[in-house]
Amino acid sequence: MYYKVILFTSLFIFNAYAATSYTVMAPLLVEDRDTFRLQLAEAKAIGVDSVSVDVWWGLVEAKADQAFNWGYYDSIFADITQAGLKVVPIMSFHQCGGNIGDDCDIPIPGWIWQHYQDKGLTEQDLQYKSEYGNYSVETVSLWADTYVVSEYKEFIQAFSEHFAHLTDFIAEVNISMGAAGELRYPSYNTHDGKLAGYPTRGSFQAYSSLAVKDFQQTMQAKYGEISKLNSSWHTTYTSFDQLKPPFDGNEFIAIGSYRRTAYGRDFIEWYHQSLMAHGRRMLDAAHDGLNSSFDSIPVGYKVPGIHWKIGTNDITARSAELAAGLIHSDWPYSESNGYGYNNIVALAKHLEGQNRHVVLHFTALEMDDNPTHPSYSYAKTLVGWLGGEAKKQGVEIKGENALAQGVWHARGWQNIEEALTNHHYSGLTILRITEVTVDTLGRKKLENIIKTIE
Repeated sequence: MYYKVILFTSLFIFNAYAATSYTVMAPLLVEDRDTFRLQLAEAKAIGVDSVSVDVWWGLVEAKADQAFNWGYYDSIFADITQAGLKVVPIMSFHQCGGNIGDDCDIPIPGWIWQHYQDKGLTEQDLQYKSEYGNYSVETVSLWADTYVVSEYKEFIQAFSEHFAHLTDFIAEVNISMGAAGELRYPSYNTHDGKLAGYPTRGSFQAYSSLAVKDFQQTMQAKYGEISKLNSSWHTTYTSFDQLKPPFDGNEFIAIGSYRRTAYGRDFIEWYHQSLMAHGRRMLDAAHDGLNSSFDSIPVGYKVPGIHWKIGTNDITARSAELAAGLIHSDWPYSESNGYGYNNIVALAKHLEGQNRHVVLHFTALEMDDNPTHPSYSYAKTLVGWLGGEAKKQGVEIKGENALAQGVWHARGWQNIEEALTNHHYSGLTILRITEVTVDTLGRKKLENIIKTIE
């Protein structure tokens, strides 16, 4: 494999002729370093370029605000670089545990939940609250960004200062923006149990006090007067303080209120744009937090492949993506608006004015379409949609498999190769290193892809 020089304009527009990069994910927490070193050597021999590592906020800053302990990462990064590989650190502001494939338990720092009591904020104010009344502790809610983003920035700053000497060995810095490190709401996570898990429509997460207040303020800013909102929504409110997210999310989706009413369209657009604003704030925190030694290093963010409920033939189609906040209310979805993903792809261009290259990562590269009950999945189609929209906007996109078992069979690898060949993906991350160093099929398939796609 060879490397071509990547040239960027002053706006860092992606050069489509850059060599494809290949990354493997480290274990969520490395507990056997001897085995890990053997796996690194095998990955290097295959032709892998780098290893992504979750830098857990809840591990490094667990004891107290500004009390950082980087000892674990000093050791793990040394193992990776000594193997001749680069590091892709993930600033992981979410918990480890509670998601598919998680085999560790690292909550986010416990002190954060009491950190803003002097500002009148309770623990539950900082958490996502679902339409079912359940609270999530996987991440801090984006509606608390006004308070918490400064903590993320301080963490990134401390990281960049501590590891400034390793910048020649850091390929990219990824930023966790939500549950499982992805830019999304925790719409299908464990706090709602079977009510919202795969392959349901998920659940809206906009019911905390801060979320409701933001919805009210946003609608007031849009309409100015309650009479104008009532005229649009066909309601009889007397105050913006009376506005609420949908009382019954199931009915809201099932009868099409989210699309057929002004209230529904306003709610969906506010919900989506709140997530986009959070993404911009997180990219700003990353750019501002990284010191000058990281100026040439790209920043990345990840978007999940929520592929289920796309293929239904009724009004509930795309509802799982709506609950996760990924797509907007600009119906109909078509190639002209990136099938609903134009905003989330455009986020990668947010730091162009600061000459910071941003990479979009997308999951589900290994999956087939399966538009039948119960999933009604269009995973493979979705991979193509995101790749096409990224190309149209001049955004660099890299992909990964959504599930480890997705690369346990030849068909998964065939889908990955097709995405790299036909859909403009410039890099691949494999979940996880064991799938290509211990598993014989994975090692053979990845090695062949590296040899044939440069």
